[in-house]
Amino acid sequence: MKYFTKEAKIGLIGIIAIVIFFMGLNFLRGINLFKNSNSYYIEFADIKGLAKSSPVFANGYKTGVVSDIIYNYKNPGHVLIEISVDENMRIPKGTEARLVTGMLGGCDLHLDLAFKSNECYSIGDTIKGKDEVGLMDKAGDMVPQMEQILGKVDTLLTTLNTLVANPNIPEILQDAKHITENLNESSKQLNILMKNDLPKLTGKLNTVGDNVITLTENINQLNLQATMSKVDTTLNYVQLMTEKMNRTDNSLGLLLNDSALYNNLSNTAGNANNLLIDLKENPKRYVHFSLFGRKE
Repeated sequence: MKYFTKEAKIGLIGIIAIVIFFMGLNFLRGINLFKNSNSYYIEFADIKGLAKSSPVFANGYKTGVVSDIIYNYKNPGHVLIEISVDENMRIPKGTEARLVTGMLGGCDLHLDLAFKSNECYSIGDTIKGKDEVGLMDKAGDMVPQMEQILGKVDTLLTTLNTLVANPNIPEILQDAKHITENLNESSKQLNILMKNDLPKLTGKLNTVGDNVITLTENINQLNLQATMSKVDTTLNYVQLMTEKMNRTDNSLGLLLNDSALYNNLSNTAGNANNLLIDLKENPKRYVHFSLFGRKE
């Protein structure tokens, strides 16, 4: 038939539009219909909102997409994920798959390849899934702690508002200002003292120290042993003299210790005193002066 009928053209255009729509949809989903891929399976207990067509990364490189998600109704709590990766991709045994939650939502699947393994999974094998706490999950766990912190912050702000509203605060600040000014003035005076008076005082202390050193050297130069020997000799003489004074076998000891001698000396002194008094009162009785001789 040389020419298509109008209905045939409409039908052909519709089929082409459906094919283009299907290919565009898969393209937007990251599925390349013209590129061969291999399928593997991963089992998780919680897929954290993972959706079909979510990217699959291997060491940060996008190597495939999630092609299907199957819930295991016979074994609740287990979700089977089918991934399609590039046909040239070989997944070593020991590789683990983990789900990473994004900051703005969504979830990506990451493959941690076991480079040390020489064996690889066969197409259609099941890879071990690893449940990991993502950043958003950790943030969710931190919410109760944040609520406690916010409560404490609120209490702190209330206390600060009460403190700021205290009418005594301006006076306290004014007093603090005066104290600061006094401290500044004291600091200036201390600086002047350190700059002017302290060097003089240090010089005097150095002079005193030098004098003490000189005195110490002079003392060291003295013959202390000879001096102490002389002092000991003098003390021995004093002790000997004291002992003699306490004995009665010498004049000084008799004078100090013999009461009879003391009484005799006392009586002699008394008689001499009486004699002097009588001599003074009656000098003619003892002395006669005459220019022409003695009269009878």
